[in-house]
Amino acid sequence: MNTTRVVIGSLAALLVMGGCGNQERRTAEGGAVIELTYWPAPNPQEIQLADTLVRRWNAAHPGIQVRMQPIPVSQSTEEVLLAAIAGRTTPDVCSNIQPGAMYEFTRTGGLLPLDGFEGFDSLAEIRAGAELLETFRSPDGHVYQLPWKSNPVMMFYNKRLLREAGYADVPRTYSAYLEAGRHVTRDINGDGEIDVWMGERDIRPIWWQRLFDFYPCYIAASGGKTLFEREAFHMHDSAAAEVFAFFQSCYREGIFPRTFFQGGDPFILGKKATHFSGPWEVATLRKFAPDMEYGVAPLPVPDAMTGPVYTYGDFKNIAVFSTCEHPEAAWAFARYLVQPEHDLLLLELCDQIPVRTDLVTHPLFADYFRRNPVMAEFGKQLQHIRGIDAAPDLKEIFDTLSQVYEKCSVYATIAPADAVRELRARTVMIVEWNK
Repeated sequence: MNTTRVVIGSLAALLVMGGCGNQERRTAEGGAVIELTYWPAPNPQEIQLADTLVRRWNAAHPGIQVRMQPIPVSQSTEEVLLAAIAGRTTPDVCSNIQPGAMYEFTRTGGLLPLDGFEGFDSLAEIRAGAELLETFRSPDGHVYQLPWKSNPVMMFYNKRLLREAGYADVPRTYSAYLEAGRHVTRDINGDGEIDVWMGERDIRPIWWQRLFDFYPCYIAASGGKTLFEREAFHMHDSAAAEVFAFFQSCYREGIFPRTFFQGGDPFILGKKATHFSGPWEVATLRKFAPDMEYGVAPLPVPDAMTGPVYTYGDFKNIAVFSTCEHPEAAWAFARYLVQPEHDLLLLELCDQIPVRTDLVTHPLFADYFRRNPVMAEFGKQLQHIRGIDAAPDLKEIFDTLSQVYEKCSVYATIAPADAVRELRARTVMIVEWNK
């Protein structure tokens, strides 16, 4: 999500610059050259990665030349890609595909199914494993995305702030979290204002903000369930109620503020003890808070919960677009992007987690994780992540979820059980209305 919302371009520019770019040209020897266009995410780290990989590919494949062009950014990458599909100005390959947008992409015929290409099954097995791969399967039975990277949402914690409050260990349950919060959250200088908080979230009812509080905590509380099952809304009411109640307690007890911090990120400034975020935060902390003592742990869960803690993984996958005139060449390039040594570059250059079932056991990555123990925690979490459903109306449903979350958890105007009933009723209405 952090890579999709930087506004630097326009859809008009997209329509001019886009396109498969497959106008054939000749090499100096007279041979035909296939040209492909590749769109990576527009953040500097992924542009650097893409530039490196494309240069290496082009040097090794004179007959298939790739032109790298960062995605023109608008409100979101998904809007850009939908506009490109409508205008038939899509690239051949894109590595910034969010699974939650797949319904719109495939409904409009914008993508090629990848499961028909040679080697897809074995490669997908290495990337995701059978269980996770099924979550990427579209209703028509095909798979249109090659799992590439996923950034699990976990809990960063400031070791010093917890230690000063008397806690050597990070809280793992809702009760432990709230108890620690009552000691961590305090006025340090005696001016009557709270100086240190247990946590903080963006309380605005913006749909994607719930990907970093309610949604990952719901996945954790439900033992790995998402909101849909076989295209039908299938929320686990008890888990949803526990999550609403947990955040309601955080605000009601005053360990989360009902406002925005001024003057910078409160976790970087050492003003909050925990922070729910993904591995991209590591690079930020390395740059702006190099002396901070911090760790990463799974999200807190209901007290009675046992078993592994799942979370939301912010997936970005690779797709080949239906406008591509050379699909076999595009598939070859897609496979090249996910070679193990290129996954290592993704870690080294971007601090992002490749989707691989052998990520923490493959010897190629051992030295990186030894040097980056916090990233190793994200790597371990990879085996317990879930994405976002490729369901229609998902943004509208998350808009509703955000409004209910604000009413129940932030301002406590309705009880958690009532919030669940309202969320269910409004979601069913959205789904039925848009059929």
